[in-house]
Amino acid sequence: MMYLSRLQLNTTNRAVWREVIGNPYKAHQMIMRGFPVDVNREEAGVLHRLDVQDEAATLLVQSALEPDWSAIDHRYLAPTTPADFLPNPAVKPLQLPLQPGQILSFRLCANPTVKKVRRDEAGERRNSNRVPLVREEEQLEWLHQRAVASGFRLLRVTVSQTQKQQAWKKAGGRPITLYVVQFDGQLQVQQPEILAAAMRSGIGPAKAFGCGLLSLARA
Repeated sequence: MMYLSRLQLNTTNRAVWREVIGNPYKAHQMIMRGFPVDVNREEAGVLHRLDVQDEAATLLVQSALEPDWSAIDHRYLAPTTPADFLPNPAVKPLQLPLQPGQILSFRLCANPTVKKVRRDEAGERRNSNRVPLVREEEQLEWLHQRAVASGFRLLRVTVSQTQKQQAWKKAGGRPITLYVVQFDGQLQVQQPEILAAAMRSGIGPAKAFGCGLLSLARA
């Protein structure tokens, strides 16, 4: 069983822009308050994505554990009215049966990178680091490779957004720089079990910072 939470953020609160929208690390910390303190992100199966459009901001959180959002600062949440169809936060079981050949719409915010190995003068391997892919054709090729490994085939895909984001673990410390790409399009299910596993684990790096959540909907 997986769960999907929708949190509508209060964008009239400056702290939301500063501490959630503007800092992926603090957003991760806030999200993890919805889960037991002795459980880390991987154990809770937490993936999230922040969708910002004009003055509206929606935080989507997928998890293997049912969250309890009572611990987060509710000043960060947009107030609800009697006309609202869903509560805020809203939590529901995530169920989307997958069948071979099924065509679905998708959205994925990802951090396309490649590992570069560093070697010393003697050619010995020392360490490696991730290098972002900034050209669109490289980003699309990265996604095609992930699709093959994740049990689906891309039918149509566009790069909707590309953003350079920074996160600070400590005030005054060195920032973590992320190149976040939003892919939208349609895919065809080829191996349902492999695709389901990819949805649970996420696609690509930087999952703690809002990357990797693959959202599917009927086309």
